[in-house]
Amino acid sequence: MTATFDDFTKLDIRAGVVKSARENSKARKPAYIMNIDFGPEIGEKISSGQFTDCYTAEELEGKTVLGVVNFPPKKIAGCLSEVLILGVYTKHGVVLLQPERDVEKGDKVG
Repeated sequence: MTATFDDFTKLDIRAGVVKSARENSKARKPAYIMNIDFGPEIGEKISSGQFTDCYTAEELEGKTVLGVVNFPPKKIAGCLSEVLILGVYTKHGVVLLQPERDVEKGDKVG
Protein backbone atom coordinates (compact mmCIF):
# COMPACT_ATOMS: atom_id res chain seq x y z
CA MET A 1 0.00 0.00 0.00
CA THR A 2 1.33 3.42 -0.93
CA ALA A 3 0.69 6.41 1.31
CA THR A 4 0.44 9.93 -0.05
CA PHE A 5 1.84 13.12 1.39
CA ASP A 6 -1.74 14.07 2.25
CA ASP A 7 -1.98 10.87 4.34
CA PHE A 8 1.14 11.92 6.26
CA THR A 9 -0.16 15.44 6.91
CA LYS A 10 -3.21 13.96 8.65
CA LEU A 11 -0.95 12.67 11.45
CA ASP A 12 -0.33 15.08 14.31
CA ILE A 13 3.07 13.96 15.65
CA ARG A 14 4.36 15.96 18.60
CA ALA A 15 7.30 16.00 20.97
CA GLY A 16 6.54 15.22 24.59
CA VAL A 17 8.42 14.54 27.81
CA VAL A 18 7.75 11.39 29.84
CA LYS A 19 6.66 12.54 33.31
CA SER A 20 6.26 9.06 34.79
CA ALA A 21 6.39 5.41 33.74
CA ARG A 22 5.26 2.27 35.53
CA GLU A 23 4.77 -1.37 34.62
CA ASN A 24 1.36 -2.32 33.26
CA SER A 25 0.59 -5.41 35.33
CA LYS A 26 -2.48 -6.22 33.18
CA ALA A 27 -0.54 -6.46 29.90
CA ARG A 28 0.02 -9.92 28.36
CA LYS A 29 3.42 -8.78 27.07
CA PRO A 30 5.55 -6.59 29.36
CA ALA A 31 4.63 -2.92 28.89
CA TYR A 32 4.78 0.46 30.59
CA ILE A 33 2.03 2.97 31.23
CA MET A 34 3.51 6.41 30.69
CA ASN A 35 2.24 9.90 31.47
CA ILE A 36 3.62 12.25 28.83
CA ASP A 37 3.52 16.05 28.79
CA PHE A 38 2.96 17.43 25.28
CA GLY A 39 2.91 21.09 26.37
CA PRO A 40 0.08 23.56 26.94
CA GLU A 41 -1.75 23.04 23.63
CA ILE A 42 -2.09 19.23 23.92
CA GLY A 43 -1.55 18.69 27.66
CA GLU A 44 -0.62 15.50 29.48
CA LYS A 45 -1.60 12.20 27.85
CA ILE A 46 -1.33 8.52 28.77
CA SER A 47 0.27 5.87 26.58
CA SER A 48 0.96 2.16 26.92
CA GLY A 49 4.10 0.91 25.22
CA GLN A 50 6.24 -2.20 25.01
CA PHE A 51 9.63 -0.60 25.71
CA THR A 52 10.60 -2.91 28.59
CA ASP A 53 13.41 -4.72 26.72
CA CYS A 54 15.37 -1.52 26.10
CA TYR A 55 14.41 0.80 28.97
CA THR A 56 13.64 0.70 32.67
CA ALA A 57 10.76 2.83 33.91
CA GLU A 58 13.30 5.14 35.54
CA GLU A 59 15.20 5.57 32.25
CA LEU A 60 12.02 6.65 30.47
CA GLU A 61 11.25 9.45 32.92
CA GLY A 62 12.47 12.77 31.53
CA LYS A 63 13.01 11.42 27.99
CA THR A 64 11.69 13.37 25.02
CA VAL A 65 9.55 11.13 22.81
CA LEU A 66 7.56 11.52 19.61
CA GLY A 67 3.92 10.55 19.61
CA VAL A 68 0.88 10.59 17.34
CA VAL A 69 -1.60 12.65 19.36
CA ASN A 70 -4.64 12.58 17.07
CA PHE A 71 -5.50 8.87 17.05
CA PRO A 72 -8.63 7.96 19.01
CA PRO A 73 -7.94 6.54 22.50
CA LYS A 74 -7.55 2.76 22.58
CA LYS A 75 -8.07 0.41 25.53
CA ILE A 76 -4.87 -1.64 25.99
CA ALA A 77 -4.63 -4.07 28.91
CA GLY A 78 -6.78 -1.99 31.22
CA CYS A 79 -5.17 1.31 30.16
CA LEU A 80 -6.86 3.92 27.96
CA SER A 81 -3.90 4.77 25.71
CA GLU A 82 -4.36 8.25 24.23
CA VAL A 83 -1.23 8.53 22.07
CA LEU A 84 0.98 6.23 20.01
CA ILE A 85 4.64 6.65 20.95
CA LEU A 86 6.95 6.04 18.00
CA GLY A 87 9.77 3.54 18.11
CA VAL A 88 11.83 1.21 15.96
CA TYR A 89 11.49 -2.56 16.28
CA THR A 90 14.97 -4.07 16.64
CA LYS A 91 16.22 -7.53 17.53
CA HIS A 92 16.80 -6.18 21.07
CA GLY A 93 13.34 -4.63 21.49
CA VAL A 94 11.63 -1.35 20.67
CA VAL A 95 13.92 1.71 20.62
CA LEU A 96 12.27 5.11 21.01
CA LEU A 97 12.46 7.69 18.23
CA GLN A 98 13.87 10.89 19.70
CA PRO A 99 14.79 14.29 18.26
CA GLU A 100 18.52 14.71 17.74
CA ARG A 101 18.47 18.19 19.35
CA ASP A 102 16.52 19.84 22.13
CA VAL A 103 12.94 20.66 21.22
CA GLU A 104 10.00 22.13 23.12
CA LYS A 105 7.11 20.06 24.42
CA GLY A 106 4.39 20.16 21.80
CA ASP A 107 6.67 20.89 18.85
CA LYS A 108 5.21 19.29 15.73
CA VAL A 109 6.90 16.87 13.32
CA GLY A 110 6.34 17.99 9.77
